[in-house]
Amino acid sequence: MSSILVYCVLCLHDTAYSEIFALWANSPSKYGGLGYSTNHVGTILTISGLGLFAFQVILYPSAERLLGAVLLTRLAGALMIPVQLSYPFIAHLSGVSRSILLSFASILVNVFSVSAITGMVILQNRAVDQHQRGAANGLAMTSMSLFKTVGPVGAGILFSWTEGRKDAVFLPGPHMLFFFLNLMVIVGVSLTFKPFLVTARR
Repeated sequence: MSSILVYCVLCLHDTAYSEIFALWANSPSKYGGLGYSTNHVGTILTISGLGLFAFQVILYPSAERLLGAVLLTRLAGALMIPVQLSYPFIAHLSGVSRSILLSFASILVNVFSVSAITGMVILQNRAVDQHQRGAANGLAMTSMSLFKTVGPVGAGILFSWTEGRKDAVFLPGPHMLFFFLNLMVIVGVSLTFKPFLVTARR
Protein backbone atom coordinates (compact mmCIF):
# COMPACT_ATOMS: atom_id res chain seq x y z
CA MET A 1 0.00 0.00 0.00
CA SER A 2 2.85 2.39 0.80
CA SER A 3 4.46 1.85 -2.61
CA ILE A 4 1.08 2.39 -4.29
CA LEU A 5 0.74 5.76 -2.52
CA VAL A 6 4.18 6.86 -3.77
CA TYR A 7 3.28 5.59 -7.23
CA CYS A 8 0.06 7.65 -7.23
CA VAL A 9 1.83 10.86 -6.17
CA LEU A 10 4.50 10.43 -8.85
CA CYS A 11 1.87 9.73 -11.51
CA LEU A 12 0.00 12.86 -10.41
CA HIS A 13 3.19 14.85 -10.93
CA ASP A 14 3.77 13.24 -14.32
CA THR A 15 0.27 14.13 -15.52
CA ALA A 16 0.45 17.67 -14.15
CA TYR A 17 3.90 18.18 -15.70
CA SER A 18 2.73 17.02 -19.13
CA GLU A 19 -0.20 19.44 -19.02
CA ILE A 20 1.80 22.37 -17.64
CA PHE A 21 4.74 21.95 -20.02
CA ALA A 22 2.52 22.18 -23.10
CA LEU A 23 0.55 25.15 -21.74
CA TRP A 24 3.71 26.98 -20.67
CA ALA A 25 5.51 26.38 -23.96
CA ASN A 26 2.47 27.61 -25.95
CA SER A 27 1.75 30.67 -23.82
CA PRO A 28 3.05 34.10 -24.97
CA SER A 29 6.39 35.31 -23.66
CA LYS A 30 4.71 38.30 -21.95
CA TYR A 31 3.23 35.79 -19.49
CA GLY A 32 6.56 34.02 -18.95
CA GLY A 33 5.97 31.33 -21.57
CA LEU A 34 7.89 30.49 -24.71
CA GLY A 35 5.36 31.45 -27.38
CA TYR A 36 6.05 28.22 -29.29
CA SER A 37 3.66 26.86 -31.87
CA THR A 38 1.90 23.53 -31.35
CA ASN A 39 4.17 21.94 -33.98
CA HIS A 40 7.29 23.17 -32.17
CA VAL A 41 6.07 21.77 -28.85
CA GLY A 42 5.20 18.50 -30.59
CA THR A 43 8.74 18.27 -31.96
CA ILE A 44 10.25 18.76 -28.51
CA LEU A 45 7.94 16.12 -27.04
CA THR A 46 8.86 13.70 -29.84
CA ILE A 47 12.55 14.17 -29.12
CA SER A 48 11.84 13.64 -25.42
CA GLY A 49 9.95 10.44 -26.19
CA LEU A 50 12.82 9.05 -28.26
CA GLY A 51 15.31 9.88 -25.50
CA LEU A 52 13.06 8.24 -22.92
CA PHE A 53 12.64 5.11 -25.05
CA ALA A 54 16.42 4.78 -25.51
CA PHE A 55 17.03 5.17 -21.77
CA GLN A 56 14.36 2.68 -20.73
CA VAL A 57 15.61 0.03 -23.16
CA ILE A 58 19.35 0.50 -22.82
CA LEU A 59 20.19 2.01 -19.43
CA TYR A 60 17.28 1.53 -17.01
CA PRO A 61 17.68 -2.24 -16.40
CA SER A 62 21.35 -1.78 -15.43
CA ALA A 63 20.57 1.25 -13.26
CA GLU A 64 17.82 -0.64 -11.41
CA ARG A 65 20.06 -3.66 -10.77
CA LEU A 66 22.87 -1.42 -9.53
CA LEU A 67 20.87 0.96 -7.32
CA GLY A 68 17.64 -0.86 -6.54
CA ALA A 69 14.11 0.42 -7.13
CA VAL A 70 13.84 2.64 -4.03
CA LEU A 71 17.23 4.34 -4.33
CA LEU A 72 16.69 4.87 -8.05
CA THR A 73 13.33 6.52 -7.35
CA ARG A 74 14.91 8.82 -4.77
CA LEU A 75 17.81 9.72 -7.05
CA ALA A 76 15.53 10.37 -10.02
CA GLY A 77 13.30 12.62 -7.90
CA ALA A 78 16.25 14.55 -6.50
CA LEU A 79 17.71 15.13 -9.97
CA MET A 80 14.35 16.17 -11.38
CA ILE A 81 14.06 19.16 -9.03
CA PRO A 82 16.94 21.31 -10.39
CA VAL A 83 15.97 20.52 -13.98
CA GLN A 84 12.41 21.74 -13.42
CA LEU A 85 13.73 24.82 -11.65
CA SER A 86 15.74 25.66 -14.77
CA TYR A 87 12.70 26.01 -17.07
CA PRO A 88 11.88 29.67 -16.26
CA PHE A 89 15.52 30.58 -16.87
CA ILE A 90 15.60 28.70 -20.19
CA ALA A 91 12.69 30.92 -21.26
CA HIS A 92 15.04 33.94 -21.16
CA LEU A 93 17.19 32.42 -23.90
CA SER A 94 16.38 32.60 -27.59
CA GLY A 95 16.97 30.84 -30.87
CA VAL A 96 18.58 27.45 -31.30
CA SER A 97 20.23 27.44 -27.86
CA ARG A 98 16.82 27.67 -26.16
CA SER A 99 15.38 24.85 -28.26
CA ILE A 100 18.37 22.60 -27.60
CA LEU A 101 18.40 23.24 -23.84
CA LEU A 102 14.63 22.84 -23.61
CA SER A 103 14.74 19.53 -25.47
CA PHE A 104 17.56 18.29 -23.24
CA ALA A 105 15.75 19.37 -20.07
CA SER A 106 12.52 17.77 -21.30
CA ILE A 107 14.33 14.48 -21.94
CA LEU A 108 15.82 14.55 -18.45
CA VAL A 109 12.52 15.27 -16.69
CA ASN A 110 10.75 12.52 -18.62
CA VAL A 111 13.56 10.05 -17.96
CA PHE A 112 13.65 10.85 -14.24
CA SER A 113 9.87 10.82 -13.90
CA VAL A 114 9.36 7.48 -15.65
CA SER A 115 12.36 5.96 -13.84
CA ALA A 116 10.82 6.88 -10.47
CA ILE A 117 7.40 5.53 -11.48
CA THR A 118 8.87 2.31 -12.89
CA GLY A 119 10.81 1.80 -9.67
CA MET A 120 7.58 1.89 -7.69
CA VAL A 121 5.89 -0.57 -10.05
CA ILE A 122 8.79 -2.99 -9.59
CA LEU A 123 8.57 -2.55 -5.82
CA GLN A 124 4.82 -3.28 -5.85
CA ASN A 125 5.33 -6.53 -7.74
CA ARG A 126 8.14 -7.63 -5.43
CA ALA A 127 6.10 -6.88 -2.30
CA VAL A 128 3.46 -9.54 -2.99
CA ASP A 129 3.37 -13.21 -3.94
CA GLN A 130 2.85 -14.22 -7.54
CA HIS A 131 -0.84 -15.05 -7.06
CA GLN A 132 -1.49 -11.60 -5.54
CA ARG A 133 0.16 -9.52 -8.27
CA GLY A 134 -2.97 -9.20 -10.40
CA ALA A 135 -4.96 -7.78 -7.48
CA ALA A 136 -2.08 -5.52 -6.41
CA ASN A 137 -1.64 -4.11 -9.91
CA GLY A 138 -5.39 -3.65 -10.30
CA LEU A 139 -5.54 -1.67 -7.05
CA ALA A 140 -2.50 0.39 -8.11
CA MET A 141 -3.99 1.20 -11.53
CA THR A 142 -7.34 2.19 -10.03
CA SER A 143 -5.74 4.42 -7.41
CA MET A 144 -3.40 5.96 -9.97
CA SER A 145 -6.32 6.72 -12.30
CA LEU A 146 -8.08 8.64 -9.53
CA PHE A 147 -4.95 10.72 -8.94
CA LYS A 148 -4.49 11.28 -12.67
CA THR A 149 -8.00 12.69 -13.03
CA VAL A 150 -6.98 15.52 -10.71
CA GLY A 151 -3.79 16.28 -12.68
CA PRO A 152 -5.13 18.14 -15.75
CA VAL A 153 -7.73 20.11 -13.78
CA GLY A 154 -5.28 21.11 -11.07
CA ALA A 155 -2.59 21.94 -13.64
CA GLY A 156 -4.97 24.18 -15.59
CA ILE A 157 -6.09 26.04 -12.48
CA LEU A 158 -2.49 26.43 -11.29
CA PHE A 159 -1.34 27.67 -14.70
CA SER A 160 -4.13 30.27 -14.90
CA TRP A 161 -3.35 31.51 -11.40
CA THR A 162 0.39 31.85 -12.00
CA GLU A 163 -0.14 33.75 -15.26
CA GLY A 164 -1.88 36.46 -13.25
CA ARG A 165 1.07 36.94 -10.91
CA LYS A 166 3.90 37.42 -13.41
CA ASP A 167 5.02 40.61 -11.62
CA ALA A 168 4.93 39.16 -8.10
CA VAL A 169 7.99 39.68 -5.91
CA PHE A 170 8.06 36.10 -4.59
CA LEU A 171 8.26 33.36 -7.24
CA PRO A 172 6.66 35.28 -10.12
CA GLY A 173 4.70 33.50 -12.85
CA PRO A 174 6.41 30.34 -14.13
CA HIS A 175 8.72 30.19 -11.11
CA MET A 176 5.70 29.48 -8.91
CA LEU A 177 4.38 27.04 -11.51
CA PHE A 178 7.48 24.85 -11.45
CA PHE A 179 7.82 25.31 -7.69
CA PHE A 180 4.51 23.47 -7.25
CA LEU A 181 5.66 20.71 -9.59
CA ASN A 182 8.80 20.34 -7.51
CA LEU A 183 6.70 20.28 -4.35
CA MET A 184 4.89 17.21 -5.70
CA VAL A 185 8.24 15.54 -6.40
CA ILE A 186 9.47 16.35 -2.89
CA VAL A 187 6.33 14.82 -1.37
CA GLY A 188 6.73 11.71 -3.53
CA VAL A 189 10.40 11.27 -2.66
CA SER A 190 9.73 11.92 1.05
CA LEU A 191 7.24 9.06 1.04
CA THR A 192 10.00 6.63 0.00
CA PHE A 193 11.60 6.93 3.45
CA LYS A 194 10.57 5.17 6.64
CA PRO A 195 8.06 5.01 8.23
CA PHE A 196 6.04 5.72 5.08
CA LEU A 197 7.65 3.13 2.82
CA VAL A 198 8.79 -0.17 4.27
CA THR A 199 10.19 -2.59 1.72
CA ALA A 200 9.30 -6.21 2.14
CA ARG A 201 12.17 -8.63 2.72
CA ARG A 202 11.52 -11.63 0.53
